[in-house]
Amino acid sequence: MSKSIGHEFMVQTRYENMKQSDQGNKVAQPALEMDYDGTRTIIDLPMPEEIPPITIDFMAVVELRTSVRDYQNIPISLLELSYLLWCTQGVKQVLGNKATLRTVPSAGARHALETYLLIHNVEGVKPGLYRFLALEHKLIEINLSESISEEIIKACLDQSFIGKSAVTFLWTAQANRMTWRYGERGYRYLHLDAGHVCQNLYLSAQVVGCGVCAIAAFDDEYMNTVIGLDGEEQFIVYVAALGKR
Repeated sequence: MSKSIGHEFMVQTRYENMKQSDQGNKVAQPALEMDYDGTRTIIDLPMPEEIPPITIDFMAVVELRTSVRDYQNIPISLLELSYLLWCTQGVKQVLGNKATLRTVPSAGARHALETYLLIHNVEGVKPGLYRFLALEHKLIEINLSESISEEIIKACLDQSFIGKSAVTFLWTAQANRMTWRYGERGYRYLHLDAGHVCQNLYLSAQVVGCGVCAIAAFDDEYMNTVIGLDGEEQFIVYVAALGKR
């Protein structure tokens, strides 16, 4: 009886099946962040510490965590978005060109995820697709076409509540940033990292009166094409819609 693809993946990514990594073979380390076109519009984000002090019961935050698909037609502020980005991919320290320490864990501090944002309702920001430049704590415009929201909703198998979100987070992987150290086993870690990031979004969202719904149902190939990824070394991993409760 043939084994399932999932079973084979787990077997082939066991430690005993790991080969010498690119790091072990002295291959140059990938960049800490994807390059970008500096001629595109870049938006400076306010620093998240500008959010007024909030007293909150952490146990209540954990107990009340739930998926929310119904959002009010109320914008979130740029400061609130900055806070959410900081909580999910904020860079606390850059260790030369070797690694970054962030607000979420990552295997070997590889941090192979990139954050794209489908913005619908953020104060002072035009609707469209953006990317978070974590090292600089800024946003860069990617696609402001009128059809981009419809395309991403279609890629998410027509889950219409995405169109009512204030912002939808799209996490993509730069695979070689992880596999450089861990080889094929690194593909396991990409998905574990995405879980860490999304849980931080769920919890931090409650602090600013927002709800989140994580989304794993999407057409990978179509989504990669819409965002502009090659689908091989760069690909979609996870999605989450967010808006005011």
